[in-house]
Amino acid sequence: MESVFRFVSLPTICHYLPGQTWRLEYELVTRISPAEYHERMRNGWRRFGHTLFRPRCPECNACQTLRVLVAQFRPNRSQRRVRKLNEGVVRVQIGVPEATREKLELYDRYHTFQVEAKDWPEHLPKDAADYIDSYVDNPFPVEEWCYFLDDRLVGVGYVDALPAALSAIYFYYDPELRRRSLGTWNVLSILESAAQRGIPHVYLGYYVKDCPSLEYKANFAANQIRSPDGVWRDFRN
Repeated sequence: MESVFRFVSLPTICHYLPGQTWRLEYELVTRISPAEYHERMRNGWRRFGHTLFRPRCPECNACQTLRVLVAQFRPNRSQRRVRKLNEGVVRVQIGVPEATREKLELYDRYHTFQVEAKDWPEHLPKDAADYIDSYVDNPFPVEEWCYFLDDRLVGVGYVDALPAALSAIYFYYDPELRRRSLGTWNVLSILESAAQRGIPHVYLGYYVKDCPSLEYKANFAANQIRSPDGVWRDFRN
C-alpha cells in the first residue's frame, strides 16, 4: 500500500441522525491491494476511489459496518417478492467501470429525487471528472453492475471483488422505477453472485439504527455488525 496523506475532518452536522455531529478520518492512497483493503474494511473502513474513510465522531458510534453471511442468507417475504418481480426481466451486465453521459444523467435524476423524497443534502450535477474520481479511477479492479429493462439503463452499482468478500460500494437507479425496489434487487444479485463464487461475506457498508436510508441493510439476514470495540458479532438471523 502507498499512502499519500491522512487527516481527520472538522466536526460537521450529521447527515444520518438529527442532532448529531459527525467527523471522518480520511486516507488517500495511490495503491492498495484487494487483500489490504479487505483487511481495512474488516476494521471499519470504506472507500470511494482512492479515498479511504471511517467514522471518528466525537459523541456517537452509531455507524457500524454490516456484512451478510452468504451461506446463511435467506430472503424474507418482501425480498422474495422483489426477486419475483425482477428476475428474468431486469438483466444485469457486469463490466469495467466507465463514465458515460447516460450514467451521469441517471445519477443526477436519482439524487435529485432523493433530495425531494428523503431530505438528502442538496445535490449539484455530477460532472464526469468527479464521477471518475469516485467510481471509475480505482486502486484495484472494480466491477460495474449495469441493470437494464429491455435496452434501457435503469440502475448502476459498483462492487469490490475481494479475496473473501464482495463489497457493495454504491448503487443508484431510475426513480421512476422505484416500485421495482432495484436497490434490494441489486443486493440480492450480489448475494447470489457471492454464493456462486463461494465467497462467505457481502459487505453493505455502514448500518445506522433509526436512519431509513441505511437501516434497511439489516433486513438481509443472517448478518453481523462490527461493534464499537472492533469485534464482529451476530446481529440478525
